[in-house]
Amino acid sequence: MNFQNILLVANGQHDPNMLYATGLITPGPAIYFRHQGCCYCVLSDNEIGRASELAPNCHPISLIRCMRRIQREQGNPPTIARVIHLLAKERRIKKFIVPETFPYGLAKDLRKLKLRLKVRPGPLFFAEREFKSPDEVKKVSASIMMAEVGMAEAIQALKNSKIGKDAKLVHRGLPLTAERLRSIIDTAVFQAGGLPNQTIVACGRQSFDFQKCGAGPLRANRPVVIRVLVRSQKTGYHGVITRTFVKGHASEPLRRMHETVRSAQDLAINTLHAGTMASDVHLIVQKHFEQAGYRTSRSGKHCAGFLHDTGNGLGLEISEPPAINAENQSALRPGHVVAIGPGLYYPQIGGVRLEDVLVITNNGPHNLTRFEKTLEV
Repeated sequence: MNFQNILLVANGQHDPNMLYATGLITPGPAIYFRHQGCCYCVLSDNEIGRASELAPNCHPISLIRCMRRIQREQGNPPTIARVIHLLAKERRIKKFIVPETFPYGLAKDLRKLKLRLKVRPGPLFFAEREFKSPDEVKKVSASIMMAEVGMAEAIQALKNSKIGKDAKLVHRGLPLTAERLRSIIDTAVFQAGGLPNQTIVACGRQSFDFQKCGAGPLRANRPVVIRVLVRSQKTGYHGVITRTFVKGHASEPLRRMHETVRSAQDLAINTLHAGTMASDVHLIVQKHFEQAGYRTSRSGKHCAGFLHDTGNGLGLEISEPPAINAENQSALRPGHVVAIGPGLYYPQIGGVRLEDVLVITNNGPHNLTRFEKTLEV
């Protein structure tokens, strides 16, 4: 796509395509376009200096100057559409390729100005985003470390808690609830430079629902699934970690289920080689669970077993290609960064999930997650 005329209009703080193209987490909307291999970014004046430092390969253009020029030369209201039209006309651009998320109203305005737009379909506007550079891997690793900081605080709080009446946990004289432990985790993540995203602290029967964030008192001798998902405040890249703990003593069924999930994750990780089909990784995990006696049921309200994908790509978005599931027949390749998090869920036992992030290299998988996988704390 390097020599195609592409156009983005978005907020770099929220749009992964804009952040990938410019490297700028801009608080307000920006215009990015590429023409004949050259990149341009139209920004407010207070962002120009920062763009020169953080995006040296992107030529900065003053939005205010463009708007003043439109008013002076055309006498028209200086809209974003007219700014784009002005810059396109100067470069004799008649057509842009845009992402599926391009603003509909702006597209209508540009078409009225005789600029043609072609939508590029697919989950990633920049196909090269699927394969992470060494610098991007470092950014993901930094976010994983932030998530691990939050997880370490969670373990410390569980270790320091006392077992009170009805097996409820007490921490520093107060009940230890899912909400309170989530606050401890999120505070630690924020102080480490990350933005927490829907941290999961699910205890007992709540851990059976892998999408539930968790609420209410935490209890001893029951599974507590903790998932910490982080976005770096500096780079916008994500990191994630999931662990399952028991404060006190785990039952034998829970202990066996934890060991089975751990061995399933090990099997999945060991198959993450260039050329392996993503579906094969998932099917290996599925087969392992079945052979260990853990059946999956998806009948109405009685869903139980292995209920989600084995994993997915991770980067500027929480979930990117490649999906590690039964449907994805594409091959894994060097540069893929994937979160591998198999889990088992049964209402009579609870849930167990373990999740690490790995990068696939020419020499096999490299685990970016260093955190321990201890069940009892």
